[in-house]
Amino acid sequence: MQQASSTLKPAKSGRSLWKSIVLHRYLYFMLLPCVAFFIIFSYIPMGGLLLAFKEYKFNKGLLHSPWVGFDYFVTFFNSYKSKELISNTLIISGMKLFLYLPFPIMMALMFNEIRSKWFKNVSQSILYLPHFLSWVIVIGLVQRLLAPDTGLLNQFIAEMGGDGSTFYLMEPQYFYQIMFGSHMWKSLGWDSIIYLAAIAGVNQELYEAAKIDGASKFREMWNITIPSITPTIVILFILSIGGILSAGFDQIYLLRTPGNMQYADILDTYIIQVGLKGGQYGYATAVGMFQGLIGLVLVIIANRISRKVSETSLW
Repeated sequence: MQQASSTLKPAKSGRSLWKSIVLHRYLYFMLLPCVAFFIIFSYIPMGGLLLAFKEYKFNKGLLHSPWVGFDYFVTFFNSYKSKELISNTLIISGMKLFLYLPFPIMMALMFNEIRSKWFKNVSQSILYLPHFLSWVIVIGLVQRLLAPDTGLLNQFIAEMGGDGSTFYLMEPQYFYQIMFGSHMWKSLGWDSIIYLAAIAGVNQELYEAAKIDGASKFREMWNITIPSITPTIVILFILSIGGILSAGFDQIYLLRTPGNMQYADILDTYIIQVGLKGGQYGYATAVGMFQGLIGLVLVIIANRISRKVSETSLW
């Protein structure tokens, strides 16, 4: 009897699952494009990871090319450039992850305190606009702004009695400032949207109680707003930490010059250089796979730590 009941349970649960799917069939139908997108563009391309363990031959194809095992990984870590590439990537992505993190939160807090609807809409539109510009346009503006002699910054310095001929993009000491400033200008407004949405969901009765107790605006933000949106901040941080070894190819590739190459040469640009330009597809795939594996491990670790510390996690 026990064996019969145990065999009936999976069948019964399977029928209930199909009943639920049929009952909510329209919702599942709306989900199909999203599922198809991830299958086509995320899961099917994962088969190409075989290149990391094979010496690709055009005449034999991916499946019939000879295996090389972990040779590409060993070659990369024994390369004289590996330490420089990893350190540059960690510094740039660390600045974008940790140093940049408070700014969208502060921007959302400021938007939330604006009472003039007209001014709020105009300021939000201005700050959201750079997100819709490609990095080609943004870096083109940066190059015009910082150009020697003719750039706006150099012209201002010349008017103030300075040199006015500094080629900032060729000077390595200015690279991190230019990189971080352009990243913030392009991303700040758009990244504040999700925090602003989280703030909008905070219980307004908490603010009314704080006003009755005589709390200032700063105390309301510090004791009510920020703790209320902390789960959102933690979730976004966990998702972002997966890209710790991906510093942003578009921006860095366009900012690279012979003068700042010692800081601007990262894993993303190296993969394009050795893969597409050098034709070393297996080697480039191995480096990219290394990026993905480290990101996956860090997401799992960060999620587990967050679940133990704050009970907020992705799963």
